[in-house]
Amino acid sequence: MSTLRNSVQLIGRLGNDPEVKTFGENKTKVRFSLATSDYHVDKNGERVEDTQWHNIIGWGNVATIAEKYLKKGHEVAVRGKLTYSDWVDKDNQKHYMTEVVVSEILLMEKKK
Repeated sequence: MSTLRNSVQLIGRLGNDPEVKTFGENKTKVRFSLATSDYHVDKNGERVEDTQWHNIIGWGNVATIAEKYLKKGHEVAVRGKLTYSDWVDKDNQKHYMTEVVVSEILLMEKKK
């Protein structure tokens, strides 16, 4: 059960092309947004889509793979953990961010 602690798995579509940054000699970070959708039927019997957006980051080999293979609109499965951060901006407003730090990426697109 210890592997279930802070474990996240999502399947969704990229909302943007991955943004890759390199730090120092060999540290690489990737960032992209991922949309997941659920559906339900409202009181009028109409199908309603509920889309959630997730902030995704990855380091090292994950960043290299994302940069090489992922593009906006691609469907992917990701596995990782949740992280939370907060900061105060120059106007003294507090901001919060939740991100998924990815350890595995699986491209769901079929080869053309």
